[in-house]
Amino acid sequence: MNPMIDLVADLGEGFGAYTIGDDSQLLEIVTSANIACGFHAGDPDIMATTVAECVRRGVGIGAHPSFPDLRGFGRRDMGLTADEVRNDVLYQLGALNGFAAFHGTKVTHIAPHGRLGNLVAVRADYANAVAEAAARVDNELIVVAQEGALATAARSEGLDVAIVGIIDRAYQEDGTLVPRSQPGAVLHDSAEIVERTLRMVTEGKLRCANGVDMEISVDTLLLHGDNPGAVDLARLIRSELVSAGVTVAPLAEVMDAKRKAA
Repeated sequence: MNPMIDLVADLGEGFGAYTIGDDSQLLEIVTSANIACGFHAGDPDIMATTVAECVRRGVGIGAHPSFPDLRGFGRRDMGLTADEVRNDVLYQLGALNGFAAFHGTKVTHIAPHGRLGNLVAVRADYANAVAEAAARVDNELIVVAQEGALATAARSEGLDVAIVGIIDRAYQEDGTLVPRSQPGAVLHDSAEIVERTLRMVTEGKLRCANGVDMEISVDTLLLHGDNPGAVDLARLIRSELVSAGVTVAPLAEVMDAKRKAA
């Protein structure tokens, strides 16, 4: 069977009169969306518009919950308890579910944003809080994560886990990302990014920052649209994947095919 992959981007991350990223162009490329739920970005009007556009274009809908850090774009540690994290995730997931239901669809996945997304990979209490919230709301939700505490907690709750590949970040040999504070953590060369993305999907291998190849199996690729040239790069990546015989499909379809092949 030819490889199958989902392409996802963070969407709906404006607020009021402010716009971040080019959602319109990204929606021509991606097959799934992580939609901001109001805590780090997004508001009711933006959420409604983004969900409606996803439905119109056949793009899968995912919740992108965050710490309650609108001013810091969800990038600061708020010092919350695990119970507070669970309740905040429930609140945001419930809000997006409302818009999805209104438009005749459902939220298919959840992908924590920013600092929360970083911490759930290493903090078991936060990971358990997010996984429990997801499982209690909808036990068919797919949890998008890197291997780590959240992936472990989600599997323990009986949830499907989709491993995400970060196409423009350097990896360490243990599968974690090179911290942004270190040189070379973020990749900028388009040819290099495309080459490593194709290898990740078609060969299941990734060259780490130390030059060693690691095995990696990804279900979705995170694309960006909030920096110069990012949309063109995303479009090129999709084109090259298709040319290589890779099927590009929404995450729910990718995970369904994976289950059938197991």
